[in-house]
Amino acid sequence: MADSAVVQTEGLCKSYFEGPQEAAVLTDVHFTALAGEFLMIFGPSGSGKSTLLHLLGLMDRATRGKIYLFGKDSDRLSEYERGSLRSREIGFVFQFDSLLPEFTVMENILMPALIATSQSGRLEPFRKKAMENLESFGLAHIIERFPREISGGERQRVALIRALTNQPALILADEPTGNLDHANGERVLEDLRGLSRDKNVSVVMVTHNQQAVRYASRIVHLVDGKISERAGVER
Repeated sequence: MADSAVVQTEGLCKSYFEGPQEAAVLTDVHFTALAGEFLMIFGPSGSGKSTLLHLLGLMDRATRGKIYLFGKDSDRLSEYERGSLRSREIGFVFQFDSLLPEFTVMENILMPALIATSQSGRLEPFRKKAMENLESFGLAHIIERFPREISGGERQRVALIRALTNQPALILADEPTGNLDHANGERVLEDLRGLSRDKNVSVVMVTHNQQAVRYASRIVHLVDGKISERAGVER
């Protein structure tokens, strides 16, 4: 493992099988994401970006190769340990916000903490942190609103705050600006860059948006399931 590596892959491969036929989605993927880095994985649709993110988030298993998270070999973790690592150390942001329509903004944000603690009486520290994040993001005025009462950009930023509820060290973002207009997409990218720069949170984001890559501290290019690193981008 590299020093301060939050994510490291070695020879990572993912294939799907139909009878004897093997369809390779990822082939021999090697890369490292460091603490506090905003790493962007850039590539066209169908290049394996989402599959890679699912593997990193322990939502699927590789066919071959290794994934190390926070210095731990994911293959050596039990299902319970994988679930615990996923819920406590990793935050997920997707293209669609997936906010629950029957709950308020604050209730949606607290949902991961409620699942992790299983006790509503232990939510106060999480509620306080959520309020701090809402204020930092300029969204404190919408805490009692329902998802239908706020804009698409606000919903996606609430989804990002929800991903921060358990104070993860790693954010995995799958096309988080893909469903937003330019202005709201820029705001979400600013939020993600701020997390890596100011909070030392590692952000690994996959995208096919060429305009987004200028926010990254480093870019990894993924084409046809194979990866190559490009020069870093100034933040």
